[in-house]
Amino acid sequence: MSDYDPKSQLITRWSLLNLRELGGMPLNDGRTFASGRFWRSSSPSRLSPDEVSAIRDAGVTTVIDFRSVQELERCGNPFLDDGITDFHSIPLFAGDPSNFKDKAMAFLKDNTLGDFYVIMINKLAKEIAQVMRILKDAPGITLFHCTHGKDRTGVITAILYLLAGACQEDIISNYKISYELIKPVVDPIIERAPDVMKHALRSDESNMETFLDYIDKTYNGDITPYLSSAGLTDEEISDLRSKCIG
Repeated sequence: MSDYDPKSQLITRWSLLNLRELGGMPLNDGRTFASGRFWRSSSPSRLSPDEVSAIRDAGVTTVIDFRSVQELERCGNPFLDDGITDFHSIPLFAGDPSNFKDKAMAFLKDNTLGDFYVIMINKLAKEIAQVMRILKDAPGITLFHCTHGKDRTGVITAILYLLAGACQEDIISNYKISYELIKPVVDPIIERAPDVMKHALRSDESNMETFLDYIDKTYNGDITPYLSSAGLTDEEISDLRSKCIG
């Protein structure tokens, strides 16, 4: 494990929780993940018009929203119809995370988020391949997000870090800090949530350990075969890797 501090990637210029630059992550070959390519965050739905303009001015050209159709319809997205941003809605969850009675959420009563991440990459491989192609081709900075920026966003981030060659301990560190960064929003929800659902609002490191263990056992720790099985060509994977470290 390196001396990597995930807080070093935090961006606090705007009222957007869990907004982080992916760049700066140490890689196993001594390099670092490229900066100015990818940002991750919670939902931007409550940003002011001035903040939206400022984020675009900072270099964000593309936004990918991983929220479900229900979430997007209910909360909106200021980048959706701004006429400037290249906006993509690619749901990585079929239900409504705010509804604990939702069938998809009910799975988490008896299972961990890590179990959900494994199902997500297997059931939504086509969508994840679509995300990777957008990330590969988009100019400037691509901002990708879900609701709190920890689960769907965390899995996509982990895939990119695995592809670039980050160590698992640092990927786990990057993942688990999300709860600390979103506590003001999620703690009141946790207080109201049934006991069997409280874990779904945190980012316990065991969740990412479960996901990485699955990649280890299924693909010998190499995310490349997974991306190939999802439909990406060798050239596409190589180009995306180059963008991550170039």
